[in-house]
Amino acid sequence: MPALLNYKEIMKRLYVLMLLLIIGSTKLFAQNNDLLLARQYTANGERQKALDIYQKLFKQDGETYFQQYFNTLLNFKKYDDAEIIAKKMLRKYPGNNEYTIALGSAYTQQGNTAKADALYNDLIKNLPADQNAIAGIASQFYQSANADYAIKIFLQGRKLLHNESAFAFELITLYRYKRDKEELTEEYLNFLPTNPVFISQAESTLANVYEGPEDYEMLKVALLKRIQKDPQQIIYPNLLTWQYLQQKEYDMALNQSLALSRRQNDDGSAIFELCRTLVANEAYDAAIRGYGYIIGKGGDKDNQNYIQAKVELINTKNLKVTSGKYVQADLVSLEKDYISLLDEVGRNRSTVFAMEKLANLQAFKLHKLKDAQALLESAIAIQGVRPALIAACKLDLGDVYLLNNQPWDATLLYSQVEKDNPNSSIAQEALLRNAKMAYYTGDFNWARRQLDILKAATTQLIANDALNLSLLISDNLHADSSGNALKIYSRADLLIFAEQPEKAVMTLDSIDKKYPGNALEADILMAKARILIQQKDFTNAVIVLKTIEEKHSYDLWADDAVYMLGDIYDTKLNDANIAKTYYQKIITNYPASLWINDARKRFRVLRGDKNDAS
Repeated sequence: MPALLNYKEIMKRLYVLMLLLIIGSTKLFAQNNDLLLARQYTANGERQKALDIYQKLFKQDGETYFQQYFNTLLNFKKYDDAEIIAKKMLRKYPGNNEYTIALGSAYTQQGNTAKADALYNDLIKNLPADQNAIAGIASQFYQSANADYAIKIFLQGRKLLHNESAFAFELITLYRYKRDKEELTEEYLNFLPTNPVFISQAESTLANVYEGPEDYEMLKVALLKRIQKDPQQIIYPNLLTWQYLQQKEYDMALNQSLALSRRQNDDGSAIFELCRTLVANEAYDAAIRGYGYIIGKGGDKDNQNYIQAKVELINTKNLKVTSGKYVQADLVSLEKDYISLLDEVGRNRSTVFAMEKLANLQAFKLHKLKDAQALLESAIAIQGVRPALIAACKLDLGDVYLLNNQPWDATLLYSQVEKDNPNSSIAQEALLRNAKMAYYTGDFNWARRQLDILKAATTQLIANDALNLSLLISDNLHADSSGNALKIYSRADLLIFAEQPEKAVMTLDSIDKKYPGNALEADILMAKARILIQQKDFTNAVIVLKTIEEKHSYDLWADDAVYMLGDIYDTKLNDANIAKTYYQKIITNYPASLWINDARKRFRVLRGDKNDAS
């Protein structure tokens, strides 16, 4: 009997518990529904209905619904009511920081900042020397949109904990949020010496916050003071170098990096990386000086910095020469530099890239086709070279064969590269060169069949070239099925490719004399524009391209001419306003152009859109 009673008692208790759970769940469900309804009322502008619901929920469970009710009162400008409930909760839970901060917010909204500050300062005065508690209080201030007092809490916390590096991440975040450039800078300069791995993050953050030369000057002054105070700390000189780069003071950036390298007596690796950045920014003279410093440190065949610096020094000189007008002596000097390097280091798999560059110099600038051919043939015979580099050398050798009047050898090499690199951009490039070879030699129908395949190439430039050349052939064979005028034009095109502009112009001029009334007028103009661009004569190139735009606005080359005008004004003549008008013409007048996406993007950049990729 007692056992049975015990069982009945247990069941009774379970029943009561289940009933309480059901009641509690029902109540919670109802409260959740009320919350959703209150939010809906707020969204619909029915403020009083929303407020009534929040008030009801607050009366049911003050702790749970205080913030929703309090924030709603503030949003509806019922500051006195907000003050009353904050005080009520403080009386019920004295010393609770959440309600103290809320009361201060109510005072602030009422315009009574003195009362709010008194509350907050008292809280700071009685701050516990506990890192987690400090972080929690600061977080509450931040959630109340009071970043200033969150910062004060963290700074006071540092004093209490006797730790000047405490809360660095939090303060950096707050200073960044406030865009307080001076304090953000100082915080990073305090933080980075013991956390150097964050230097890239710091540079990115500062670059986003800084707004002009004055900000970078502030950084420079701060860095120079710290370098003077702590000359052994290398993070500051590195940041100073970065600062000079942002201001495009490339010589100063190099000088700073050189001074640090000499002080540390290192292998020059940092200088080498800096030189890459200088080259990317076309600061060729500074880069040449940097590479010269690395070479001057001495080395041997096993010193990769030494070898690579010698190679990059030559490459940079090459870029400097070929980026502007040059004389024959400059090219001959470059050739000697390459040959000297190869004689010193040897012709092996680590110098194949230098052999390729020298061969291109010899073939297209110095027109020493036999030397270029021999060099490339020896390069592709070297074992252990990266497949992509071998493919590039083979394509270049095919070009040399073509220029050397060996089209059969050229097509074999192009086809070999295409076969060895299936479904790749290199294969598409090889197919394009094969098609062009057929075009240059007058086999237009075969060339057109290959070009039609390439219209769907994944690489936009290849697709553009293929489409334009295919249309050029089709249009002119339609006008003249014999293609006699086109054959002369294609030979001129080959001379342009071979960088023999004088012979190319003479050939182009002969077309009208031999075949008056031909359909190649716009094509000839475009070819002459390409020659002028090749010669860096952008002013006259603009004149020719404008002629195409004005007189041949419905021709194959019309959108190309307009886009090229935009590009020249944008990147060569530095006239952004005129460049914008041409990019706009592509967008407005040639919506089906293959240049449409590039034109949109560049137009938005020149217009100053922040999201230029959209």
